[in-house]
Amino acid sequence: MNVTEHQRPGVYSVYDASSAVIGRRGGGWAGVAAVCPAGTAGEVYPLSSAEEARAAFGDGAELAVLAELLLKNGAGRVYAVPVAEEAGYAGAFAALEKVEQLAVVVCGSDTLAVQQALRDSVKAAAGARRERLAVVCGGGDEGVEALTARAAELNCERVVLAAPGGVRAAAAVAGAIAGEADPAVPLGGAELKGLAGLDREWSDGEVDALVLGGVTPLEQSGGVVAVTRGITTRTKTGSAADATWRELTTIRVVDDVIPALRNALGAKFSRAKNTEQGRGAIRSQVIVELERKKSGEIITDYGNVEVWALEDNPTVCLVEFDFTVAHGLSQIWLSAHITV
Repeated sequence: MNVTEHQRPGVYSVYDASSAVIGRRGGGWAGVAAVCPAGTAGEVYPLSSAEEARAAFGDGAELAVLAELLLKNGAGRVYAVPVAEEAGYAGAFAALEKVEQLAVVVCGSDTLAVQQALRDSVKAAAGARRERLAVVCGGGDEGVEALTARAAELNCERVVLAAPGGVRAAAAVAGAIAGEADPAVPLGGAELKGLAGLDREWSDGEVDALVLGGVTPLEQSGGVVAVTRGITTRTKTGSAADATWRELTTIRVVDDVIPALRNALGAKFSRAKNTEQGRGAIRSQVIVELERKKSGEIITDYGNVEVWALEDNPTVCLVEFDFTVAHGLSQIWLSAHITV
């Protein structure tokens, strides 16, 4: 297993998942990029309030509105990047990649190529130990077929495609993701604040098709807009159908557990020896951290914690383990046996 080819000392990680075995960020930070005539294109603006967003980009500017929706729905802070035109999105995404501790990123475009660039950006950031998710929207009045086709073109466990509602609904969903402290709590049922309403309704059959096709449906009831079920666009591995990463909670739990372990080991063993005693201490610390996640119901079990030195590189300590994510509750089935 090739974890890294870098020479910089540190704690590196890779992960994989299967359907059998697979950071808390309440008020987490969010990033947003959108075309905006105000501000300096490509510059990152840290924002803590809607007032700051309006002051930076103008009252009613789309970038300011998206930032406000992120904050209103739970993001603790927003890093906004104005874009002069769509060609500038790549530079904006690159700037956001450098911002640490972002939980989620959203863009003000429904163009598939821009959304694919955002996907590639969050994947690159995750590869650089800056895990985050992306939320995008459908284009115009896309129906089920077009939305599931768009999801297939994105096909990434780090990308959420929300519909209907456009980029503003995507920003509200992103804010709700950033605002949820417990990564194992499902996004379904989360109320989305600041949206005037949705321009279409989904039937039960359409919701089924959207969920199976990698789309996160949004619905309105009693004047409240909410997420029906939090889904990622990852529906295939290669050309084979794969539901392992369907639930949004899966990647959120992974992004909670792996960085927590990296941070704990990096803090305690930055100048340690790769000896049997040192590796024993590392194993103990891994177990401590996994027990914390288990007691917090972030994971339900773990095991096979093994630590050893690589034979061909005595400066490298390899830690392997497995864990099972805690699954969110999406349905309750009642089965009544009635006697009359």
